[in-house]
Amino acid sequence: MTSRSGQGSRIGLSSYAFFWQLSDKVSEPLSIHDALERTADLGVDLFQVCDYAPLDAMADSELEAVRATADRLGISLELGTKGIRPEHLRKFLHIAGILGSPLLRTMFNTLGHTPTNKEAVGIFKEVMPAFEAAGVKIAVETYEQVPTSRILDVIRGVDSPYLGICSDPANTVAALEMPREVIDAVAPHVLNMHIKDFAFSRKDGWVGFTYAGAPLGEGLLDYDYMVSAIKPHQRNINQIVEHWLPWQDSEAETIRLENQWTRHSIEFLRSK
Repeated sequence: MTSRSGQGSRIGLSSYAFFWQLSDKVSEPLSIHDALERTADLGVDLFQVCDYAPLDAMADSELEAVRATADRLGISLELGTKGIRPEHLRKFLHIAGILGSPLLRTMFNTLGHTPTNKEAVGIFKEVMPAFEAAGVKIAVETYEQVPTSRILDVIRGVDSPYLGICSDPANTVAALEMPREVIDAVAPHVLNMHIKDFAFSRKDGWVGFTYAGAPLGEGLLDYDYMVSAIKPHQRNINQIVEHWLPWQDSEAETIRLENQWTRHSIEFLRSK
């Protein structure tokens, strides 16, 4: 089994690669254990459990069962959530310990409230000693609700090697931040990469656009430029496959295309 994309950079799948299949939109949703089995079947040995709602309510014994499934399949786990309330981050540090995750991806938004830079710096300085002691890094994702410059100001203000960026230039386009500019700005601070392609398409009648996912390598993401700037292979930065796949005309077609995009993304990254 291999999930390498160059030396030091692992290819992983996110729960977002199974977004529709893990949701109640389909008639027979996958469990997280099913998603891990599918990941192993694809020859991938890294899985990021990201924004997976049932995780938040799982008892320790249920989390241990997820870890046991991953261990049995030879899969390493990473963890993702939203929000930076201190008690929330501590809860997910506990979950990360059970799952064996060395990284927690998060976002600044907290129940609709985006903290000021001063608040965010204070929160991270409060919780970072526990994360550092546990060997768990926090990667704050770039996204449209908070300017990238603000996220970077906070990271510099905290000044911990255990706090950095989860790079996702697709998200920032909605705030009119150009992907290359975001990539250049965050490159020195990246700890984790979300890999998804994106494109604009004209709406019916040519009035407006839809901004959605595209098969990796077929949209507007300049993957080669991103890798040359961030250098994940040299810096042991994992590349986690996600999708922005719109719901298709049927459940069957949506599932078929989601699986197709996942296989395509893995093959694309392995070819680099």
